[in-house]
Amino acid sequence: MTGERVLVVDRVHVPDAGAWYGLRADGVAALLEAVARHGRFDVRDQAEVDPGRKQIIPYLVLRDGDATFLMRRTRAGADARLHDHFSIGIGGHLEPGDVSPRAGLEREWHEEMDTDFTPTFSPIGLLNDDTTAVGAVHLGIVYTAEAAGRRVAVREVDKLFGSFATPGEVQAVTDRMESWSRLVWQALGPAALP
Repeated sequence: MTGERVLVVDRVHVPDAGAWYGLRADGVAALLEAVARHGRFDVRDQAEVDPGRKQIIPYLVLRDGDATFLMRRTRAGADARLHDHFSIGIGGHLEPGDVSPRAGLEREWHEEMDTDFTPTFSPIGLLNDDTTAVGAVHLGIVYTAEAAGRRVAVREVDKLFGSFATPGEVQAVTDRMESWSRLVWQALGPAALP
């Protein structure tokens, strides 16, 4: 990670200074304004240990009808704190050159997913969890999208396994999900996600 730069916003500039837990439906516009006015690119190694700033992460939940794209992280990923955890979120850090969180999500989509389409990304809220070391330094903008029967696969198979899963299959691994995925799944459930 040394030298990699990621988008951060000082905690004091994010909605309610990030003093909430879970998924909230409001605040997306306010966060995007804070990113435009106060966002900057800092060295990731430093940002990962400083809860005074939040790394902004676009976080996509991909659906195909009732199914949700479910991934399991391998031990080859850069962040050991997430090894072997399940996730329903596609996305990652915003980098210099990303002109907006949505543009960064589109870049992440093409880097991480092996597919021939770009879905319509719809923002549904903000995600925060200061109870974990990972969550304390990140703030998510949660998006949803629909695959509509189109083929989707994970590109970096050394780091992730992924496929569409039924609501029951997702529910069965909630105890092994990374905290953000668990919070999104608990807050919205399979029926509430568009």
